[in-house]
Formats: sequence, structure tokens, C-alpha cells
Amino acid sequence: MTKFGGAAGFAALVFAVTLGLTPGATHGSGAAQPAAVHGTWINPKRTVTVVTSPCGQLLCGTVISATPEVQAIAKKAGAPPLVGTKLLRDYRQTGKDKWQGKVFVPDRNASYYSTIKQVGANQLKISGCILGGLLCKSQIWTRVS
Repeated sequence: MTKFGGAAGFAALVFAVTLGLTPGATHGSGAAQPAAVHGTWINPKRTVTVVTSPCGQLLCGTVISATPEVQAIAKKAGAPPLVGTKLLRDYRQTGKDKWQGKVFVPDRNASYYSTIKQVGANQLKISGCILGGLLCKSQIWTRVS
């Protein structure tokens, strides 16, 4: 798994992604899915914390804290201030515990295709992809609350 943090790790995010998810969309029986993906999540290196919540019918994830080093890398790339930025954007539920959307990569000041799979009550597997989903890397994010 690619790690997110430090200059090299931040650049690897093009493939690795950041946070994630979508609110309770409907599937199968038509019943709303539980909002288990909503909450506060931290990346593997513990350098970025994101809160996932509904964005209309979709899901978004907004940075609530980041280490000074990661914030400086984002600033150097011309990205907006990291804290308060929506890194997870327009995630739609595509199946049981699965979502797809876009992840904003601050050190590239660009967004990329992304998928999220909830692999446990307190873990998300977030994948970032390029070339239309042909090259992807993943991280496991852990629930803080």
C-alpha cells in the first residue's frame, strides 16, 4: 500500500487517493443503506483527517486536520488551503459497501477517479486511479469517530 505523507508519499497519492464515501443511497430492496461510512477517518500515516458526510444525494469528505508538512506540500503545488478542502467529491454508491467518485490530490491540484470499499466497521479501502481506472493503488483508512 502506498502511504500518504511526506513529499514522496503525497505525490504517490495520484495513485493512492485520500478518504471517502457516499451517504445512504438506495439499493436492492429500495431501503436506505446505513450511514456507516459517515464519520471521521485518518490516513495510514496519520497526517490527514477527513470527515465524510452527505453532499446532497452524494458523499463528500472534507479535511479537518493535516500536519504542517502535508499542508506545506499542498500550498507549494498551488492547491487551496488543505484544511476545509473537499478531498472526496461526488461519491455515488455502486453496490453494497462500495462507492465511486473523484479524489482531489492537493499536490497535483487535480482530481482523479476513485473507489471506496468499506472493509469493516472501522476501515475503508480507498483507491485512486489513472488512465480510466487501469492503474490503481489503495490505502486503508481508519475510523477515528
